[in-house]
Amino acid sequence: MKNLRITALSAAAAMICAACNSQVAETYNQSRTLEDGGTGPYKAIMVAEPSLAEHTIFRPADLSVFNAKNALPILVWGNGACANSPWEHVNFLNEIASQGFFVVAIGNFPADTTPYHGAMSKTEQQIEGLDWALAQNADKNSPYYQKLDANKVAAAGMSCGGLQTLNNAADSRLKTIMICNSGAFINPGTAIPGMPMPTKDDLQKITVPVLYLLGDTTDIAYGNGMDDFARINNVPIAACNFPVGHGGTYRQPHGGEFSIVAGAWLKWQLNDDAEAAKMFEGENCGVSLRKDWRIDKKNID
Repeated sequence: MKNLRITALSAAAAMICAACNSQVAETYNQSRTLEDGGTGPYKAIMVAEPSLAEHTIFRPADLSVFNAKNALPILVWGNGACANSPWEHVNFLNEIASQGFFVVAIGNFPADTTPYHGAMSKTEQQIEGLDWALAQNADKNSPYYQKLDANKVAAAGMSCGGLQTLNNAADSRLKTIMICNSGAFINPGTAIPGMPMPTKDDLQKITVPVLYLLGDTTDIAYGNGMDDFARINNVPIAACNFPVGHGGTYRQPHGGEFSIVAGAWLKWQLNDDAEAAKMFEGENCGVSLRKDWRIDKKNID
């Protein structure tokens, strides 16, 4: 009996060891911890993956708690000025990741806060990032295998990145989009050459809930964004304005107020989080009660 017990214990130990060894090794070749990993329940890390050129990942540092039944929703992000680096948005994106999201941002890994001055990124990079994430989720040799949720995908971007997002809004894999300090141009002649140029007619292709995050009347994108809001009537939509101008709060500690509202929207739309929904639902919703915020909404209550 004693020998049988020892054998059973040895077998159990072997199974546990095998499970430990089944964890695929990390593949990133650069990493950086920002603001102690963010304020969310999952301390985040920023990494560069050699198999995904010209993109940067923001994700929980410890992936062991995620699996097929508890997978990370995906956010693909486009940068302001169509920069091919998310240098300006790292605090914001890191904070979102710490809330339990897998963020794939367009652009090369920013080693520091030096402003980017290189070539503009391309709209298709946003979809390339999504394709890569879904492929990693299906690859048994990837550290992200069955840790990402292919059914919970959002696209978002700031300024020029918002235009990239509008260009990609018809992708059937998206469940929601966020257009930040941006909007389709009322007068395309005022756009910077080389920027994406979705038209006002393209707004009718949007079939998922959409959040506009704007810097109120001093935001150069305010008119374009609020005009978009007026034209979109077929989906749940909110336009949230905070008086900070075009630069938003992305570079503030933990992404400032914008990360709070954006994080709540993503939790509501992708995770069906009832508490997060209170930020947008009802006459006295959470956004309207936050100091200096103004919210307009349609098809939400």
